Amino acid sequence: MASHLMKLFTQPNHAWLDIRHDEEQHPRHYFIHLLLMGLIPPVCLFIGMTAVGWSLVDNETVRLSSASALELSVLLYLAIIIGVWIMGGLIRWMSRTFDARPNLNQCVGFAAYSATPYFLAGIAGLYPGRWLAIIVLLAASAYATFLLFAGLPTFLRLRKEQGMLYSASVWGVGLLVLVTILVSMILIWSNMLAPEYLRPAGLG
Repeated sequence: MASHLMKLFTQPNHAWLDIRHDEEQHPRHYFIHLLLMGLIPPVCLFIGMTAVGWSLVDNETVRLSSASALELSVLLYLAIIIGVWIMGGLIRWMSRTFDARPNLNQCVGFAAYSATPYFLAGIAGLYPGRWLAIIVLLAASAYATFLLFAGLPTFLRLRKEQGMLYSASVWGVGLLVLVTILVSMILIWSNMLAPEYLRPAGLG
């Protein structure tokens, strides 16, 4: 897993070939990568929300209680796992349009490794500042998009023209899935779990 992670950022084309080979030899090879890397955002967010907090206005820092932060972190982890599986299923479903016949494990594996920049971006949750989050998420989105467009034709052995169209379709669907899952998660957390905010004494 560590070698694939390193190659995704240094030799992405070789990384996709290696990942494809491992998936063919060992189905669900991606599973450990997804479960472990998917922990980074919720764990870092829990630490940031409870130990650091975020500023709504000048000189006011708001934190979450440990219970509320744990609920949010668990929801985020579930959203990550479910989102990757949904994307894998959609990649497989869309493959019918293009001359590719990947199995579900291969598609979920591709989605899991393509999401790696987002997993690593979760480290920014240790210091939940608004502008830091925006910059890190933009950078993660840019590199995840690069991995998608560079990797899908290689991973599924498609012609370049097919790969570009397929990648663009996956990108559009992925954006919709990401927004839908995150909005649903926030609505569940804020409306059903009653988060507890901790403000400095005297600020109510």
